[in-house]
Amino acid sequence: MVVSQLFQSIQLLPLYVAIDGGFFKDAGLSVSKQTAGSANAALSALISGSADFSVHGPEWTAVAVEKGAAVEVIASIVSRPSFWIAAAPDVKFSSISDLKGQTVVTGLMPTTSSSMLFKLLKQNGLDPSRDLTVTQVQIGSEPGPLLAGQAKFGVLYEPGLDQVASRGMKIVYSFTQMADAYTVAAVSARRNIDPDTATRFVDGLQHALQYMQSDVQGTIKIARAEFPSLPGQVVEAAVKRMIGDHIYSKSVDVTPTAFENSMATQVDLGNLKVVPKYDDVVSRRFIKTAIGETP
Repeated sequence: MVVSQLFQSIQLLPLYVAIDGGFFKDAGLSVSKQTAGSANAALSALISGSADFSVHGPEWTAVAVEKGAAVEVIASIVSRPSFWIAAAPDVKFSSISDLKGQTVVTGLMPTTSSSMLFKLLKQNGLDPSRDLTVTQVQIGSEPGPLLAGQAKFGVLYEPGLDQVASRGMKIVYSFTQMADAYTVAAVSARRNIDPDTATRFVDGLQHALQYMQSDVQGTIKIARAEFPSLPGQVVEAAVKRMIGDHIYSKSVDVTPTAFENSMATQVDLGNLKVVPKYDDVVSRRFIKTAIGETP
């Protein structure tokens, strides 16, 4: 089985734990991952059949469904906003209004971090086309412009956040303040996927999520192996922050509230016409088995 991920990130650690920790193997699957470089490319790999699953924000799947693609979201990986605003140590920040006149680096739209940034700006009366400069870069490369002094603020995922924090940047805002439940990263599949394969996959991921809550040090060990080029203390701090802030999903279930919050952002930004019906995008048929829910 092949999983196409948008980028290599601490955010997607449950997938790596399921692979490296043997949870997919225990479920009877041999699973490998490939990095697509963008959510659109990851979903395209799924639709074309070159991947069996894709991992990215559910908004991409919802947009594809709106266009008629036979895909669906089948499991949650991250169910709270998993990104923060970091700032250069010499800048003032007491509220979002302090972003006025500044340059903010963020990932390419409509990735969830940037989608929520634009929504946050709008809620605080800021027009990103007039009041500040928003520089969009390839997801995962956001630390570069911030560390190079090309921007004073950055919207960052882990491990980029703790990477810049270790270089003196300060963390000034957590997007968990905008929404407590929010489907940020999820697994998508084609609607005609073999049911037995999907059941095994979601079950393996469920066991990985449970393991991460009970064995933080074991989880950190896997994360360090997945990010060998990063200092060990950066990886450890990132994992502890993600687990401590309850960013990772506690189960594979995709709650209606978390899904609808993420879709509402896309409607606000014009990427979706309306909030899609939950059942039109999310399938719980494999989730139910994994969490022991009576069908």
